[in-house]
Amino acid sequence: MLRPLGNNVILEVKEQEQKTASGIILTDSAKEKSNEGIVAAVGPGRLLDNGARAEMQVKVGDKIIYSPFGGSEVKVGEAKYLVLSEDDVLAVVE
Repeated sequence: MLRPLGNNVILEVKEQEQKTASGIILTDSAKEKSNEGIVAAVGPGRLLDNGARAEMQVKVGDKIIYSPFGGSEVKVGEAKYLVLSEDDVLAVVE
C-alpha cells in the first residue's frame, strides 16, 4: 500500500459507467474521466510555520469529488490509485 506524505491523499478512482441510459456501450475514448473517488489513505497534513501540522479535512473511506485535472495516476500491482493534494479535493459526498 502507498503512504502519502504531507497533505496528499490517495484515492481509489470510481470508474464511469460503460453504458448509457439507453444501452449504448461506450468505448474508452468516449468515456468522460471520472472525478469521484474513495479516499484510501491520507497524509499527516501540511506542515505549518510553527512546526505543527494542519488537520486533514478528509479521512479514509470518504467519497469525494476532486478537480478532474489534479493528481497523478499510480499503479501498484493490479490496483490503480490517484495521488493528489488535499487542495484538489472539491467536496465530500455525504
